[in-house]
Amino acid sequence: MSKRNLAIIAATVVAIIFGITFTVAKDVMPTYIKPFGFIAVRVGIATVLFWLVGLFVSREKIARSDFPRIIAAAFFGVAFNMLTFFEGLSQTSPIMASVLMVTTPIIVLVLSAIIMKERILRKKAIGIVLGLVGTVLLILYGKSVTSEGNALWGNFLVFINAVSYGLYLITVKKLMDKYNAFSLVKWIYLFGFIMVLPFGWQQLSEVNWAVMPQDIYWAVGFVVVCTTFFAYLLNLLAMKQLKPTTVAVFIYLQPFFATLFAIGVGKDELDVVKVLSALLIFVGVYLVTRPVKKVV
Repeated sequence: MSKRNLAIIAATVVAIIFGITFTVAKDVMPTYIKPFGFIAVRVGIATVLFWLVGLFVSREKIARSDFPRIIAAAFFGVAFNMLTFFEGLSQTSPIMASVLMVTTPIIVLVLSAIIMKERILRKKAIGIVLGLVGTVLLILYGKSVTSEGNALWGNFLVFINAVSYGLYLITVKKLMDKYNAFSLVKWIYLFGFIMVLPFGWQQLSEVNWAVMPQDIYWAVGFVVVCTTFFAYLLNLLAMKQLKPTTVAVFIYLQPFFATLFAIGVGKDELDVVKVLSALLIFVGVYLVTRPVKKVV
């Protein structure tokens, strides 16, 4: 199997993990842990895991000149990204947040064209549009959009989160061309943890761990180990072989896998609209991830 195909599999696994996380994390927040406190737990434990594994896997030295870019990746990919999303989600409806999140591939495509001078091919543009249509159809079908809290501000924060993640994908790409994933991720998360701790410390100190049910502990463990540790690492490994625009389009798969998981646990059912949405999403991902034939 080629490295590119392995990278596509890694990106797909990331989408599956995040799809499951929508259901799992909902049981934790805000009843047992408030959003910023949960972020502090996620990033803090994941940082320890990355550094422990890094002791056995990677001894690669990072050039001092690359640390400004690593700090920028930590800001856009960990701190600002997570804080704006969780705060935005608390102000608006999950439906609107989900719709706004899938604008990330379009944002990355535009930013890549501006920053990296990457040419926008017609095939990729069509793939992104098809994926967007399928995802919005999947998210909005059978549901009503309700306003919760300050919806306008919440929607703005979620959109800013999407822009932040797009900037992260572009920022970290040059680093991935130079270093292995473990060398980078431990530093990215260390700086990210330093950034999020001032925001999450108060909420973290309010958590009553003694009364937390066992299933919530398992949910927290899944989010920390799978969603934060494994998914983040797999995403970096995928970026070693794929362009930022290609990695970003896998966000379209997240609501699809979230629906499959909900069906599996008896919280949803399959119908024609969901099948059509899934077809549009997979066609979109195929068009974006298909290698461009070189003209000899």
